[in-house]
Amino acid sequence: MGTTVTSKGQVTIPKAVRELLGIVPGSEVEFHPAADGSVMLTKADDERPASRFQRLRGHAGQGLGTDEIMALTRGEP
Repeated sequence: MGTTVTSKGQVTIPKAVRELLGIVPGSEVEFHPAADGSVMLTKADDERPASRFQRLRGHAGQGLGTDEIMALTRGEP
């Protein structure tokens, strides 16, 4: 992935990288230079962002109890 540096020295972090690191507007990031000349970008806090599956956990629906769900799976009215 590549990006272009603006005249102010700013770059846009690609969406895939922002999602991977959990970077949202207002997030702080850190740059870690390596001896080989590369630079690693990390989110400033140590929290690992939730995966797309973890974010969806518990969203099967609201208002249905166990008996209602079982009735739906059995095809009962």
